[in-house]
Amino acid sequence: MLTVGAPFPDFSLPDQNGNIVTLNDLKGSRAVVYFYPKDDTPGCTVEACDFQAKQSETPDSKVIGVSPDPSKKHSKFADKHGLTFSLLADTEKDLIGACGLWVEKTFMGKKYMGVDRTTFVLDQDGVIEKIYTKVNPIGHAKDVSEFLKA
Repeated sequence: MLTVGAPFPDFSLPDQNGNIVTLNDLKGSRAVVYFYPKDDTPGCTVEACDFQAKQSETPDSKVIGVSPDPSKKHSKFADKHGLTFSLLADTEKDLIGACGLWVEKTFMGKKYMGVDRTTFVLDQDGVIEKIYTKVNPIGHAKDVSEFLKA
């Protein structure tokens, strides 16, 4: 598991437009990298739309969403909800796995593998400043925005 003060894992993943985004692209400004299970589900939609709404409060930081959904699905999700930040397609779960976020979950008594909803705030050098675990999508973007402004 990653810890505050550790470097964020290097990555190279396509976004919803097919552009490759790397850790190096995030350096030079603070970044919010949030991991979510699936596009266009209730919790994930609330979280994404809230991050979009809060972006203007911290214009010097970047927001990146990551899920195992493919770029095409990310593109539809971004278009439908007016998302202007990158949604990375980690279809092979390389970054999700490197962050320790591909975990066994339980829903209505059934076990399955899925993404552990988690957010990392990175400094301008790609070092982890803050980790949010067990994220409740409602109000989460506000908490992150307040941390970035402090």
